[in-house]
Amino acid sequence: MKNFSTSGPLFSKNLSLNLGGSIMDLSRPRVMGIINATPDSFYDGSRVPEPAQAIEKAREMIEQGVDILDVGAVSTRPGSQEISEIEELERLSPVLEALREAFPDFPVSVDTWRASVARTVKERFEIQLINDISAGTLDPDMFPTMAQLGIPYIIMHMQGTPPNMQDDPAYENVVDEVLQFFAERVYKLSLLGVNDIVIDPGFGFGKTLEQNYMLLGQFDSFKMLELPLMAGISRKSMIYKLLESEPDDALNGSTAAHMALLLKGARLLRVHDVKAAVETVKIFQQIC
Repeated sequence: MKNFSTSGPLFSKNLSLNLGGSIMDLSRPRVMGIINATPDSFYDGSRVPEPAQAIEKAREMIEQGVDILDVGAVSTRPGSQEISEIEELERLSPVLEALREAFPDFPVSVDTWRASVARTVKERFEIQLINDISAGTLDPDMFPTMAQLGIPYIIMHMQGTPPNMQDDPAYENVVDEVLQFFAERVYKLSLLGVNDIVIDPGFGFGKTLEQNYMLLGQFDSFKMLELPLMAGISRKSMIYKLLESEPDDALNGSTAAHMALLLKGARLLRVHDVKAAVETVKIFQQIC
């Protein structure tokens, strides 16, 4: 696998991920490329519902230096409607099958909150990570399932659910409350033996524009959890609304935010635009 080794220095738990026995070193921040097997993602540049499109998009990302491909089949944009488990798997399966055939050893994450979907894609396609927008709150079986699967688990904070999360987000202190949420979720996971955990504060998921920027400004507070930190901020409304533009025009703003997040401790960037993110990481490494 690309940039992997099972030898070398002893990695601390917040600077590595164990992907099927191979260690991904996070001392260099990594880039996760978004592949949406859905027709209704908020940014149309990430939509690749057909296997051939997914292969083309993945190949482009790999050539640009991506480290992980993150495949999702359910739109979670504000106001989106839930689809059935059957439909989610019908969208995921042909894309994952095509990606596995074309790039058999490349790290693949699946973006799902359903335990049954996580089990199926691990068994059928040997995916290496699960990316759960609900941190186990939407499916009580997700935590024990992740303990059984034994693969890294990305947990994200979300207030509410995608259909209603932006109706009226309210916090007394958004940073403190999100930190407390993760402390409780990580403790429950640790009791089940799940230790390979990545933290994502959930920019845009049940937060106002001001709350999102409070999280960005204090992103380094999450380092106290001593786990890898991921940021999914690419082309989101907190970028384009602040700049009075649209998602198609939000690359420059996303890149500026990515550098700020790297400076505050992000180890993973989940992005639509791999080339720009990889270049941002290279500049970050040169100055830090």
